[in-house]
Amino acid sequence: MTKAEALAPDLDAVVERNEDDFATFKGARFFITGGTGFVGSWILETLAWANRRLELGASAVVLTRSPDAFASAAPHLLCDPAISFRRGDLRGSTSIWGSFDAVIHAATTASTSFRENDPLRMVETIVDGTRRVLELARRNGAIPFLFTSSGAVYGEQPSDLERVEEGYLGGPDPLETKFAYHESKRLAEMLCAIDAASSALQVKIARLFTLVGPYLPLDRHFEIGNFIGDVLRGRAIDVANGGTAVRTYLYAADVATWLWGILARGETSRAYNVGSERTMSVAEAARIVAAANGGVNEVVIRATRAEHPLKPGRYVPSTQRARGELGLAETVELDEAVRRTIAWHRAKAALR
Repeated sequence: MTKAEALAPDLDAVVERNEDDFATFKGARFFITGGTGFVGSWILETLAWANRRLELGASAVVLTRSPDAFASAAPHLLCDPAISFRRGDLRGSTSIWGSFDAVIHAATTASTSFRENDPLRMVETIVDGTRRVLELARRNGAIPFLFTSSGAVYGEQPSDLERVEEGYLGGPDPLETKFAYHESKRLAEMLCAIDAASSALQVKIARLFTLVGPYLPLDRHFEIGNFIGDVLRGRAIDVANGGTAVRTYLYAADVATWLWGILARGETSRAYNVGSERTMSVAEAARIVAAANGGVNEVVIRATRAEHPLKPGRYVPSTQRARGELGLAETVELDEAVRRTIAWHRAKAALR
């Protein structure tokens, strides 16, 4: 069994829900950045699956700094004849790679190290990278362009604002370097808007909130990923800062469904929140993770307070626009999402 086959039920569901969306890209050639990250891996998994199930004949060129690192994570994708991995970054020339029918720009960095030690590098990576991808896309005329942005563009969500809508005019403090990631995403969105207004490029923006599922890193700044990592390592689930922050979690297969829907049917120069509206505290999420593993892992809640701009007190989107305009929906509850993620990691370990 391959790692793709371990995801087969999820991939089948995405292809079924997005069959008409995929059909619009029959025979298309994609340029994809960030294809080896969490979101990008799901884009590639679902594209490869749609190729097989729907005979799309689509292909993709994936720009990555380290295709070798992806070999252990998803060797079946590295060997897929329809997917070509190109080593490099956006500072090199992309003109020699031919023409494309659609672009998905999912490359980003939310690295805590960059934010704390080299915020200028974070700004340059996000902003200059977006500029280069837009230049590449623009050479191909009126093609769809999807930029995966972040709910961080809204800044700190007021505690009395139940859900933040796309038209919310709040924002992070531009004089605080700790918000380099937030401001970079805002500026990257502006570059997208400028290109859409001055060219025929069909720019669509997906503002991602908190996500969960296979391929999510288990040892970084993603709280629920760390909780699942604790479970897989057989240790207590460690919850910092009292676990009082409010979150929602959208499962990866739903994320893929939403992104393909936004790329195919989203309105040009329009942003769509991508996330769940089912709120809970981080402590509640930790308990759900423990329960998904049979309750054998203790949940340890520490009362320490540590400021972290990527982890605001409340981070909850309104998804009315995506649901109302594009008919998108959340289909997997968090407890089931966690069970599937744990099962995928255990299946992956068994394949080694």
